[in-house]
Amino acid sequence: MDVTVSKVDPKLLDLLVCPLTKGSLSYDREKNELISEKGRLAYPIRDGIPIMLISEARRIED
Repeated sequence: MDVTVSKVDPKLLDLLVCPLTKGSLSYDREKNELISEKGRLAYPIRDGIPIMLISEARRIED
């Protein structure tokens, strides 16, 4: 499976917040997701576009 890993602009990362908690996000390069530690959610990045919908986020399990 060929997965293209996109690069997230640090300025964009400074502007985006978790829609659920309004907290900051971190970038997981390996999984190509934006992570909300507080909300325990991972938002996917598809074709270089962060999908900031709670319904599209993956729950992070312990």
